[in-house]
Amino acid sequence: MAHIAVERNRRRQMNEHLKVLRSLTPCFYIKRGDQASIISGVIEFIKELHQVVQSLEAKKKRKSLSPSPGLSPKPFQSSPREPDGDTHFKELGATCNSPIVDVEAKISGSNVLLRTISRRIPGQVVRIIHVLENLSFDILHLNISSMEDTVLYSFVIKIGLECQVSVEELALEVQKSFFPEATANCIKQDTHV
Repeated sequence: MAHIAVERNRRRQMNEHLKVLRSLTPCFYIKRGDQASIISGVIEFIKELHQVVQSLEAKKKRKSLSPSPGLSPKPFQSSPREPDGDTHFKELGATCNSPIVDVEAKISGSNVLLRTISRRIPGQVVRIIHVLENLSFDILHLNISSMEDTVLYSFVIKIGLECQVSVEELALEVQKSFFPEATANCIKQDTHV
């Protein structure tokens, strides 16, 4: 009898712990409700969390090792409401065009929409991501579209707390990642949404 009671208590505790694990894990990691699926999903979730932690630690280390830029960058400004008070917002944007790449950056609420169109250059998306991380942006979404030798990178990026660059400087820095030695022709744009 004592053995049965001990086993019942162990199963109850195991089920409680599995319920807690299931509640702490996003639902798309757990395909079914059985114990093996729950544990497998939790393992995958923890692996991804470890990757995120390693990425953040590497980013923190890079920031501590890299000297702060000598420029005094301008902070992003929030999009002002139209004077008539309706729900249209003024969107701040910039484009940097060259024979190699066209870069467009627009502020949309608390995010920035960034698009580049160029010929396909191996490793270029990694260089763009590196620039965005160095400027304290968080990448929310990336879409890559290509046709023949042309590629379009579309980013949705969140303005980080430490971000201190203008939309023009963002477009220029991304364009420089394609060819650092070239100067860009940046044109400030104001458009209505």
